[in-house]
Amino acid sequence: MFNLNVLSKKDIQSLLKMNDVIDVVESAYSQKASNRASIFDWVFNEFDPGVADMDIKSGWLKDEGIYGMKLVSWFSKNPEKNLPSIIGVVMVFDDKTGKPIGLVDGDYITGMRTGAAGAIGAKYMARKDSKTLLMVGTGHISKFEIAATLIALPNIEEVIIINPINAQVATDMAEKLKDVLRDEFDITREFEVKSIDNIEDAVRLSDIIITATPSRKPLIMKEWLKPGTHLSCIGSDMPGKEEIDPNIFKEARVVVDDLEQCKHIGEIEIPFNLGIIDNQSISGEIGDIINKKINGRMNDDEITVFDATGTALLDLVTARLAFSIAESKKVGTTVEL
Repeated sequence: MFNLNVLSKKDIQSLLKMNDVIDVVESAYSQKASNRASIFDWVFNEFDPGVADMDIKSGWLKDEGIYGMKLVSWFSKNPEKNLPSIIGVVMVFDDKTGKPIGLVDGDYITGMRTGAAGAIGAKYMARKDSKTLLMVGTGHISKFEIAATLIALPNIEEVIIINPINAQVATDMAEKLKDVLRDEFDITREFEVKSIDNIEDAVRLSDIIITATPSRKPLIMKEWLKPGTHLSCIGSDMPGKEEIDPNIFKEARVVVDDLEQCKHIGEIEIPFNLGIIDNQSISGEIGDIINKKINGRMNDDEITVFDATGTALLDLVTARLAFSIAESKKVGTTVEL
């Protein structure tokens, strides 16, 4: 009855360009802040606590005429079976008929939209003269964060990489970074790149900091931040995760992607629970800045924080972009349901 377009990871890699993903992610943020998009309730289940779980994030974008979901599973013992520990898929539907539009691998979509999110936070909240980007974390998401930030902020001149647990991993990543960015993201412009062993030293040098780790204790302390620093906090996406000192929030200008979600699973969760901040402490959503309802920062000395927990809206607009390009280029596999 329906023709469903299925896109593989290889298909997605050939279709998506980071600058286009940044544009559609900005649009999703704008639509949400204008009440033209909705996030549905989060579904989470642990099959084996601490070993295997799954979660479903879903939503609806009225301007795009789509709704859908991303289902992500984590099975920690999969590598023993030569399988990835994290597996995800995104499904997109037409909101006028319920007709399925397509099914796509969720891994690369997640990387692209998450990289775009961190960069958008920096684009709208960092000082305009920011030159140095610090990437805290060397996992799968880190290359997407760096690529997107270099594209969104052409003034960046230096990238510092740190792995808080294993300094050698950061050194290895720094040595390969320019080749990776050239081969995977077509980034050829000049910039300096280095790794630093000591996180305090790295923080003190940085104008923009992006954190993408699974940490459950602060990695960055308030007293290390120089005036005017911006932080895009990406790693906190489940209860109990924490990457930066809660005291940073006492004086920082704080913006979120979704307030209720961030209060439960984001970087602001612990500061809220400790009574350090409340609803009035949050300046608004990133979409409010994009829509010019609020300012990203008030002055060049202000510390700014973007708490990005990730929403299905970002996955859906990125997947929809991929399907649109795939249709014009005749890419993908059509399955009749």
